[in-house]
Amino acid sequence: MTHAPSEHTPDRQPDARLRADAERNRDLILAAARRLFAREGLGVSMASVAREAGVGKATLGRRFATREELLNAVFADRMDAYAGAVTQALADPDPWHGFTGYIQAVCAMQAADRGFADVLTMSFPAAKALEARRTESYNAFLELITRARSTGHLREDFVPEDLVILQMANAGVVAAADDSAPDAWRRLVGHMIRSYAAPGAPIPAVPEAPAPTALYRAMVRLARTGPEPGR
Repeated sequence: MTHAPSEHTPDRQPDARLRADAERNRDLILAAARRLFAREGLGVSMASVAREAGVGKATLGRRFATREELLNAVFADRMDAYAGAVTQALADPDPWHGFTGYIQAVCAMQAADRGFADVLTMSFPAAKALEARRTESYNAFLELITRARSTGHLREDFVPEDLVILQMANAGVVAAADDSAPDAWRRLVGHMIRSYAAPGAPIPAVPEAPAPTALYRAMVRLARTGPEPGR
């Protein structure tokens, strides 16, 4: 009487090794993409991701057939945090405080990861999971606007598109200031919150401006490297 080989027999070992290698390559690719996107933004090529991960382009293609699949996987946790930020803001008993806290939190996420700064200012129709989370967050933000406006502290002419404009501006400041003036974005956000506030609204203090020498270093770096493609 014969028996089917068990999972521990030599016949099964090659398959197990292949699965382990595939999972290891996927982890290497995701780690490499996160590093490159966070440091350089979404302008990084798929070939650069493969080189950073130490795998071939064919291996990258087997794990992630399209750029959108890679973006879905790389930014899934950040989109979860993005959606969680607006949920936390809605739970704040002071809607205006929740609103200003949300603006600061979202811009801080951009400052921490240049790739995510780009994600928040672009649309990726083929990245279904990413776009679904974006839509969920947007709908919750609409409710946050309504609540903040009901306090009388948010200007009546504030519209959701103003957040998109802020995110675009913030992404530009983060990229331009880079390590020379890493907190420059805080000054921008502070002034923008002031512009959203109705007369008499409590306003968070505006952070200090970067030192002139820090901004000068950033300007010198930009002059040497030139504007990034697409910016």
